[in-house]
Amino acid sequence: MSEHVDIQQVLGQLRSLATQARGQEPLQKGDAGTVPDFGQILKGALEAVNERQQAAKELRQRFQAGDGEVSLTDVMIEMQKARVAFQAMVTVRDKLVAAYREIMSMQV
Repeated sequence: MSEHVDIQQVLGQLRSLATQARGQEPLQKGDAGTVPDFGQILKGALEAVNERQQAAKELRQRFQAGDGEVSLTDVMIEMQKARVAFQAMVTVRDKLVAAYREIMSMQV
């Protein structure tokens, strides 16, 4: 049961990242309007992870070029944030693949 809660928590975080990447406020329960479909949420989350990785790469390149405004600490923190976001995305992907396989193996 705790595994289900963890997936829901990760999906909630991915939804939040996706809406932040689009520059919108996260939807709360009871909000009026339409809720984006799962594909849109997943796409937004992938874009957010990609943007975080690109930002870390750019910061690292600036540090390597000798930019005095970028500290090693900033670079390491950004790289760890990108790593954690990517690992969360991989975990969600693995859970989705496992759920798909389970559904496909069900007898009708």
